[in-house]
Amino acid sequence: MSELNNAPSSTVDRIAEVLRLRIIRGEIAGGAALRQDHVAQEFQSSHVPVREAFRQLEAEGLVLTLPRRGVRVTMVDRATVKENAEMRGSLEILALRHSARKFGAEHIARLEQAHAACAAAGSLVEWDAANNLFHDILSSECGMPRLLAVLKQLQLTNSRYLFSTGFKRGWQPRSDHDHALIIEALKERKIDRAVQLLSMHIGTMERVGFVAG
Repeated sequence: MSELNNAPSSTVDRIAEVLRLRIIRGEIAGGAALRQDHVAQEFQSSHVPVREAFRQLEAEGLVLTLPRRGVRVTMVDRATVKENAEMRGSLEILALRHSARKFGAEHIARLEQAHAACAAAGSLVEWDAANNLFHDILSSECGMPRLLAVLKQLQLTNSRYLFSTGFKRGWQPRSDHDHALIIEALKERKIDRAVQLLSMHIGTMERVGFVAG
């Protein structure tokens, strides 16, 4: 039996989730080292679940394992953000084209709830969660798990950039008119229009330097 099978998944997931949030919100800076012994001590676990949590984070593009340097948090620079936005602009549109045909009233209702949560958010943490949920729903019925996995990784990078800029500039509650237009187009079964709006939405966010999508 492998060491991975000996590690309780709940412990692995708990460690990965806490570290993931700290990295996304900038509490652990890009380039910082993650020490197995320190993490294991904090979570009162063995090194086995810590190593597996690190593997999860590496698969998500949040950390890298470097020879003789151990595990380091990845950097998010301007070039990374630009590449991230361009990839997302293509792949999320592909996902929406495949998903929209399968949308019913329940999907529209979920999109409206996520949109309302964005408008009602009292913090950047709440807004980011609601915004990510909105975009998750847009892609949810594409039927392409590998595409969804890539989009999730792009979303994590996007959130990291959002937190790195949002707190510095002073975040304020905001309602996203683009989201409302996308919902309206989907209600009317105007898939090409919804796709066009999504493309413009992601492109606009990139141009203003606030790639929140």
